[in-house]
Amino acid sequence: MDPVILSRLQFAMTTIIHFFFVPLTLGLSILVAIFESCYVATGNENYKRLAEFWGKIFLINYAAGVVTGIVLEFHFGLNWAEYARFMGDIFGAPLAIEALLAFYLESTFIGLWIFGWNKLSKKIHLTAAWLVAIGASISALWILIANSFMQNPVGYAIENGRAVMTSFLELITNPNLPYEYFHVLAAGITTAGFIVLGFSAWHLLHKKEDGVEFFQKAFQWAAVYALIGAVAVCYLGDAHGKFLGKVQPMKIAATEAIWDTEPESADLVLIASIDEKEKKNGFEIKIPHALSFLLYNSWTGGVQGLHDLQEQAVAKYGPGDYIPPVSITFWSFRIMVGAGLIMILLALLAIIKPRVKALNKSQLFLKLLIPAMALPYIANTAGWVLTESARQPWIVYGLQKVQDAVSPNLTIGNILISLILFALVLGALIAVTGWLMYKSGTAEPKAEKAAE
Repeated sequence: MDPVILSRLQFAMTTIIHFFFVPLTLGLSILVAIFESCYVATGNENYKRLAEFWGKIFLINYAAGVVTGIVLEFHFGLNWAEYARFMGDIFGAPLAIEALLAFYLESTFIGLWIFGWNKLSKKIHLTAAWLVAIGASISALWILIANSFMQNPVGYAIENGRAVMTSFLELITNPNLPYEYFHVLAAGITTAGFIVLGFSAWHLLHKKEDGVEFFQKAFQWAAVYALIGAVAVCYLGDAHGKFLGKVQPMKIAATEAIWDTEPESADLVLIASIDEKEKKNGFEIKIPHALSFLLYNSWTGGVQGLHDLQEQAVAKYGPGDYIPPVSITFWSFRIMVGAGLIMILLALLAIIKPRVKALNKSQLFLKLLIPAMALPYIANTAGWVLTESARQPWIVYGLQKVQDAVSPNLTIGNILISLILFALVLGALIAVTGWLMYKSGTAEPKAEKAAE
């Protein structure tokens, strides 16, 4: 076993688990603040009940996200000391700002939001709700500023074998950042929409006591919210792809399994059997000229293949294999897109449900929305795998390879012990969090009503 592979496996596991919680925190904090805004604006107590009910799920998810985020940061000292040494001057700045500004803002006003019901004035309490949502969004922004540097380094110089920051302004205005940040934010909106849709569908199927009207309203809000998020994800993902086609064609070639340069017009490969050893595709299903249209809004336009890009990378960086794991990037992209398209369809059907008699009476559609709560998690995970795997073999694109970033004194035994411990602890955390979310999501809203 290779310490590098084990370290990557450990970090991937922790990151994926952490990212189970991040999007829902982002999206649900905004939706809860919207519900409370409606309550303050209209005086309708049902909106207060909605904010309190879905706020519980937000708080459970937020707590789990904090725990996994702290564990994630331990990895930089445990397994990735050379990365921390090389990148500390740049990576440390946005992480410090995220903790001192965004996290403290968010955690402080969460306390006011939890304990301030019926104690603070409505407007002050609403301000706390929005500051929680803003804090969550700012937190994600600073984390993605750091990640965007890893994807597209800017505003730096190499001094004494380390990357040092030469322009903070360039760091925070990285051209990769808007695509990545708003894509994640839209994914959070989508995730929150489908969680609310799924739990609302569960209640509408069970028709318990007086909760039908309450969850019909939640269902209607969530359908619109989910559709806005899912469409935004597709639009921003398309824009990001066009950007990467210009600045990092290797990522596009790997994602689309384009081995040979197509100089005039590139076909979109829908499905392929990929042979990475022979560096070619076997069976393929293509749409002629469609990749050129996606990248350039034109049916013509060449796309460089992996073979030519590999030669260019060797000439620029020296000997080595610079082709990312093609099968992983290819299929993770298609899983992400497939899940996204299904979510757009389901959200659209949920919106028109009251207007279509057959759909409105169908329990099958409501039953489908319950397992559909997994779709945003599948898409989010596949998207994150795509983002990180398409950068390989680099941990910082063009500056430091993954194999050069691990801690020098790591032993296989050390990594295996920590890997097993992290897997057990994080697995238990997911189980407990999932159970708490299920209990809160399937609880009756009358408890909130009694507390008014």
